[in-house]
Amino acid sequence: MKKYLKFTILFLVGFLGGVTGSLVIPFVQQMTTPVTQTNTKSEKTSVSNVTYKNETSVTNAVKTVEDAVVSVINYQPEAGGQGSIFGNENPSDGLVVASEGSGVIYKKEENVAYIVTNNHVITGAKQIDIQLASGEKVEGELVGSDTYSDIAVIKIAADKVKTVAEFADSDTINVGEVAIAIGSPLGTVYANTVTQGIVSSLSRTVTSKNEEGQTVSTNAIQTDTAINPGNSGGPLINIQGQVIGITSSKITSTSNLSNVSVEGMGFAIPSNDAIAIIQKLEKDGRVNRPALGIQMMDLAQLSSSQLKTAGLEHSEITAGVLVISTQTGLPAHDKFQKYDLITAIDGDKIENSSDLQSALYKHDIGDSIEVTFYRNGKKETVTINLTHSTEDLSSN
Repeated sequence: MKKYLKFTILFLVGFLGGVTGSLVIPFVQQMTTPVTQTNTKSEKTSVSNVTYKNETSVTNAVKTVEDAVVSVINYQPEAGGQGSIFGNENPSDGLVVASEGSGVIYKKEENVAYIVTNNHVITGAKQIDIQLASGEKVEGELVGSDTYSDIAVIKIAADKVKTVAEFADSDTINVGEVAIAIGSPLGTVYANTVTQGIVSSLSRTVTSKNEEGQTVSTNAIQTDTAINPGNSGGPLINIQGQVIGITSSKITSTSNLSNVSVEGMGFAIPSNDAIAIIQKLEKDGRVNRPALGIQMMDLAQLSSSQLKTAGLEHSEITAGVLVISTQTGLPAHDKFQKYDLITAIDGDKIENSSDLQSALYKHDIGDSIEVTFYRNGKKETVTINLTHSTEDLSSN
């Protein structure tokens, strides 16, 4: 009996093991085989039906102002004088695109809308066209331009203008805050391109030459926002979509460092400075500025040998504008001597030539200013009557 019982138990164990195996093996196959089948099976790609609101503070800022951003097209006679492809029906038909920049619509009143851009965008233009954000082109009329601030104002018919940009107070912006540029880099083919960065610095002095060959120092906002040719004249905006500056220039290389390539150094004219010029251009079509008539250098830019020559090698003063020479017949001629160091105008600190120009250009011809300066280490003040304009300056 024990023998038969043992045999029966072994038989049942073997039978149950076989049944269990037949169940487990297909289960394992079910877990592994479909992977191969899925890879080989051809299925139609589908799009997820999950939706979400893909908006950020940056996208909202751009939406606020983007329809007010335009392209500014500068037409000039074709080189070589080939004439119009339409014959002699209209002399303006012989014009070709000389350059393209950007602009922003800042005001709309009655049937006219006003656009601010850079002076260098419209320099030499015989005709100006404005391409709206919609892609439609309208003819622009130059209201006025100013070479010193690099600001120009253009007006267009307002019937197609739906959005007007708002200026921010540029005196309240902070280093490190978001800065967004909108414009037409490389022309209208890339119109309304958006780039983002930050405000890198404030009150930078950007020096350039104007059309008359005169050195111009401009106060500017520095930003690492990507700026390229064609962005000039477009708005630099904050996270609220307000204009904090008018994009004007960038540094791509520097000659004093063996032509080292430079990235992320763009500049914009602060909105407060731009507004002051815009108001004068709207009123008179030009800016008539007072002139001192001095050739100057920033103290911070002098070498140790130049400081010694000027008698300033032991001076505790670290910022100011050094008088190199004066122009005969202009207000400063009998007031300053070579190597006088200007440090304030009307009590406002002057640290560089940009500060001096900004302080001076707040005044009108006929005004008087009080200038604080150092001569041979001694602090002095002098009152100067602003009797001449920048048009009286020598180009030498």
